[in-house]
Amino acid sequence: MREATEQRKQRIWEVLSRRQPDLTLVLDNIHDPHNVSAIFRSCDAFGVPRVHLYYTTEAFPELGRKSSASAMKWVEQERHSQPQELLDTLQGQGFSIFATGFGSRSIPLPQCDLTRPAAVILGNEHRGASPELAEKVDGELFIPMQGMVQSFNVSVAAAIILYEAWRQRRACERPQRSGFDEETLEALYRDWCTK
Repeated sequence: MREATEQRKQRIWEVLSRRQPDLTLVLDNIHDPHNVSAIFRSCDAFGVPRVHLYYTTEAFPELGRKSSASAMKWVEQERHSQPQELLDTLQGQGFSIFATGFGSRSIPLPQCDLTRPAAVILGNEHRGASPELAEKVDGELFIPMQGMVQSFNVSVAAAIILYEAWRQRRACERPQRSGFDEETLEALYRDWCTK
């Protein structure tokens, strides 16, 4: 493996310095691997360092390099098959947990506070969020639609949600710096320089 150039090292440091470990997505039995790969690409673009994959009814997806533009290399994945273990993990890390959906308590995305630590569950393309997760979340959100169709493709929805989180955080003048501590940041930098 060749050593990274100084230009690449600088780019790696800049990207890591903008990572947001207090923002994550949970992919809840997303069926189409192309959707999963596209979501990883959006996560990298908006600085989300880790995605949680909750799979109980679908097979874990084979992630394609083409549709994700190799984003899997830069975004960690954590697999879960037990609902309480997933919820405990997220709550233990201080996340408020939201699910996408159209229930009675669902609020429009712009009204959802994503400036604080937030995990958003994206449900299966046909069934939505798994009941064992949806009934235990802190809130539910939806993306307001102006046309005849009721919802976006799940990968498009993920990008819109992540953009809204970025917009809110920027609007409240939250510092554009990494949420990683110095030791973690240095370890990630050394690791990324070898990729």
